Amino acid sequence: MCKRVIYKCIKLACIPLAFTACKIPAIVDKPINNTVPASYNDSQDSTNVAEVQWKEYFTDPHLNELIDVALKNNQELNIMLQEIEVARNEVRAKKGEYLPSVSLRGGAGVDKVSRYTNIGASEATTDIEPGRETPEPLQDYLLGAFATWEVDIWHKLRNAKKAALNRYLSSVEGKNFMVTSLIAEIANSYYELLALDNQLDIVERNIEIQTNALKIVRLQKEATKVTELAVRKFEAEVYHTRSLQFDIQQKITETENKLNYLVGRFPQPIERESEAFISLVPDHIQAGIPSQLLANRPDIRQAELELVAAKLDVQVAKANFYPSLGITAGIGLRAFDPTYLVKTPESMLFSLAGDLTAPLINKNAIKATYFSANAKQIQAVYNYEQTLLNAYIEVANQLSKINNLEQSYDLKSKEVDALTQSINISNDLFRSARADYMEVLMTQRDALESKFELIETKKEQMSALVNIYQALGGGWDATQQPADAN
Repeated sequence: MCKRVIYKCIKLACIPLAFTACKIPAIVDKPINNTVPASYNDSQDSTNVAEVQWKEYFTDPHLNELIDVALKNNQELNIMLQEIEVARNEVRAKKGEYLPSVSLRGGAGVDKVSRYTNIGASEATTDIEPGRETPEPLQDYLLGAFATWEVDIWHKLRNAKKAALNRYLSSVEGKNFMVTSLIAEIANSYYELLALDNQLDIVERNIEIQTNALKIVRLQKEATKVTELAVRKFEAEVYHTRSLQFDIQQKITETENKLNYLVGRFPQPIERESEAFISLVPDHIQAGIPSQLLANRPDIRQAELELVAAKLDVQVAKANFYPSLGITAGIGLRAFDPTYLVKTPESMLFSLAGDLTAPLINKNAIKATYFSANAKQIQAVYNYEQTLLNAYIEVANQLSKINNLEQSYDLKSKEVDALTQSINISNDLFRSARADYMEVLMTQRDALESKFELIETKKEQMSALVNIYQALGGGWDATQQPADAN
């Protein structure tokens, strides 16, 4: 007889399962394209500068000190670390959802039922002991333990926990990507500051040259060799160069303040050595092979983890179509008099119940969640492919830029040498009346612009050195990762 009841219950439980299982829409699964070219420039050398720690990659001690302070004090990075904590706690919350929940409960109360009701009338005639009716008002005391548990038959809760774990790991990779970006931004700003210092030095030396030339022109004007127009032209050129001096000083102040902001401190002078900037020679870059981007670039790893989480979200949404089984249980003591709580088994209570529920009619909300999860999964695939493509193009662009800047710098150096020599030549010709003052002025201006361009090219060379390191995925420290959320 007992077996018959059990079999009937199992058959009844299978009815909603069979009905709902045949109504689940199919998953649209887009294949992932994570193939990359075999090499950047037909080289199969796997040596990669991304594996070099930033303290070894950057050799300037002042720059390294700025980066080290920024990794501790930068507010945006610290905000990201708190977001990682939020993601970690989300994993803990999801993990707790598929474990049984047990709680202790204690309570006391009193209840007075109206005599002129069916309950009141029946209690008035009910005896607990001979000659004794139900106490009025009726007290109630309870002490017990109660448990609830949703049996994770379809791994809905476990998949939700795994999705949260992958998002936690994704937030860690997001932090790593921020670290690489922060290091690159500090290094680029630092080299920009060195370039501005050198430009300011060039302007100050050029002011001295132009001031001396102005004195000569004034003397020649007194000797009636030139007109007042030449004097005014030379004066205007001096004023123009002096205005450049203040423009550069303002840019230096703003760049210093930007670096202080990235470091997380109020404005103060930035220690640096600018004299050796022009003689810096970028090292030969070993970019390795493109497939290494999958492991070295934090943004690619982040996109991959987001994709895994999105696929798990689809499984969670799919499980909502199936029946869910919940179990509740409780055990404790209950009596209307505290002295009766210790009288067992009379005061003892226990319960055990199972609850099987399944969606039957109006599944629009479940379908909408399911279709949205599926769309986000496809979106995550495209995002991963886009991130991978962008990473390869960034590396290819920087490698090309490094090569072209090297050749451009060599040519601009020759241009600067030629124009520097032409300044002396033009001055000599002007003194001997074989060249007019406009030729002298234009020669000085061309020389100044060429020196500025040379400094700018050197800054771009150093920036390319920084950017290729970032593009290859260097800068973050794999040994300094947050604790495992598990």
